[in-house]
Amino acid sequence: MDIKLSVKASNIAPSMTLAVDTKLKQMVAEGVKVFGFGVGEPDFDTPEYIRNAAVEAMNKGFTRYTPAQGTIELRKAICDKLKRENSLDYEPNQIIVSSGAKHSLSNAFAAILNPGDEVIVPLPYWVSYTEIIKLNDGVPVLVPTKKENNFKMSGEELKKAITAKTKAVLMNSPSNPTGAVYTERELREIAEIAVENNLFVVSDEIYERIIYDDNKHISIASFNNEIKDLTILINGMSKSYAMTGWRLGYAAGNEKVIKAMSSVQSHAVSHPSSITQYAAAAALNGPQDDLKNMVQEFSKRRNYMYDRIKAMKGLSCIKPEGAFYVYVDISAYLGRNLCGIKLGSCLDFAQTMLEKGHVAVVPGAAFGTEGFVRISYATSMEIIKNGLDAFESFIDKNIE
Repeated sequence: MDIKLSVKASNIAPSMTLAVDTKLKQMVAEGVKVFGFGVGEPDFDTPEYIRNAAVEAMNKGFTRYTPAQGTIELRKAICDKLKRENSLDYEPNQIIVSSGAKHSLSNAFAAILNPGDEVIVPLPYWVSYTEIIKLNDGVPVLVPTKKENNFKMSGEELKKAITAKTKAVLMNSPSNPTGAVYTERELREIAEIAVENNLFVVSDEIYERIIYDDNKHISIASFNNEIKDLTILINGMSKSYAMTGWRLGYAAGNEKVIKAMSSVQSHAVSHPSSITQYAAAAALNGPQDDLKNMVQEFSKRRNYMYDRIKAMKGLSCIKPEGAFYVYVDISAYLGRNLCGIKLGSCLDFAQTMLEKGHVAVVPGAAFGTEGFVRISYATSMEIIKNGLDAFESFIDKNIE
């Protein structure tokens, strides 16, 4: 039987990060010891007080439908958080909660894009950005960035990418996969250009609280009312509270945009889990000590991984300012043989490293760039040390 899929579905690329994780789990199930540096999720348990809140929700019978936009209690907690931490004033009707930040992004683009509208996306980008844009009939316009500028898009690079079809620019700070954090000056320049050209800014701030040293997260919407009105701020609970499996994201923005996003969501998934919403409100309103401890541990791992990789022959990287990834330049090895396999791309490197070296990394091709791999330090220090030992040893013994 000839099964005919839609053109839209056929044009969507599968997630390389999930493909790496699937292959890793398959190898582990077959008894192969593999060091996993692929998946981007905290290796910590969700804090106990949040888990207890979920149990309380079930015991109280908080298991029924909620408003499509989310419970008023959670939206108020998000407003309080945005005021307290980001100097942003929003009302609950300007907030929508969704089933993860990825879902919030999809709702946002569904609300603002018409077929053929362009969305500017700096390279490298998180793996799902381009596909989410395409699923919502938009056209991703990819803007190359410079390694010497820490992979951050400049105002001049943004200006050159704007056309009559440009509808929005997608920002991610701190960045996945590079860990780059935009400064206030850099964000102000982008905000001015967005306002001048009446462009939406979809600002993915999911890693905002995982930040190191003297770096500071700044929400682009906080500068003035003009850019605030054009900004759709995306955030969620997955990274800061180790709640990846709970699936709770949120967006803040212009009331008209949020209302449209709510209409879209109401016909797609109705709303996120009522239990997750109850627990998320507890997370935002409760103690933040677990988050501080988690970031301190990530900082130690980052320092160790950065120092190790920087010392490895043929590799280079920029020290991450946020998130929990190191973006490693492996271009010196392309064109050479690794374990008898000609390395024509970063995908070849990652596949060989996984299948022969038993170390899982994500090829830069997943993020739109060649010659790099992403290595996550969202795993234990023991795995990081032993995994990097295996990574370095495999290259030293098998590169030709």
